[in-house]
Amino acid sequence: MTKIKALAVGSYSEVKYHPFAGVDVELGNILEETVEVTCTEDLTMFNEESLSSYQLVISYNEFSDHPLPQEQVAAILSYVAGGGGLLVIHNGISLQRNQELGLLLGAQFTHHPEYTALSVTITEPEHPIMLGIEDFVMDEEPYYFEQPRYFNSTVLAEYPHDGEMRRAAWCHEFGMGRVVYLMPGHHLPSFSVEPFRQMIRQGALWAATDL
Repeated sequence: MTKIKALAVGSYSEVKYHPFAGVDVELGNILEETVEVTCTEDLTMFNEESLSSYQLVISYNEFSDHPLPQEQVAAILSYVAGGGGLLVIHNGISLQRNQELGLLLGAQFTHHPEYTALSVTITEPEHPIMLGIEDFVMDEEPYYFEQPRYFNSTVLAEYPHDGEMRRAAWCHEFGMGRVVYLMPGHHLPSFSVEPFRQMIRQGALWAATDL
């Protein structure tokens, strides 16, 4: 079986909150049976020629005060709209710094309360990303989001916090491509939680293929 080729992007040298070191190894281990993962912090890889070598991009990008250059934004949008897969984990939603990519992602991160135990409920158990995954509890940094109007995503999982159900995972199509967002992933221990590992495996496959 030919493995899917994925480009995973995170931060090694200029880290504010979420170092990619260690997480990169976990992603390789989680996906090793089906995906060949190349890890980098080089954002210039977001160009048409480089992205054409991959069926999947995994974003674990660190939050930055600076938006991406517009040529990189255009390359990502074109890549996904043309059929590429995008799997975004936790802080990877920082791509929203550019409003065009915020629409691609399907939500805008607003803030997060304190790290705590979250009870995750699977809302779409028959979806390929969630098959075989039951409700679970994990310690995590809960993210809050605003969804753009007139943009529909399939909510895959939720968690209760501060009197409301919050989105923990969602997916949607974008042009001919697919986007998956998984809210957990604050730090290395998150990637040891088996239901979350399964969400990464199955989310990667759904985003990158026609499952």
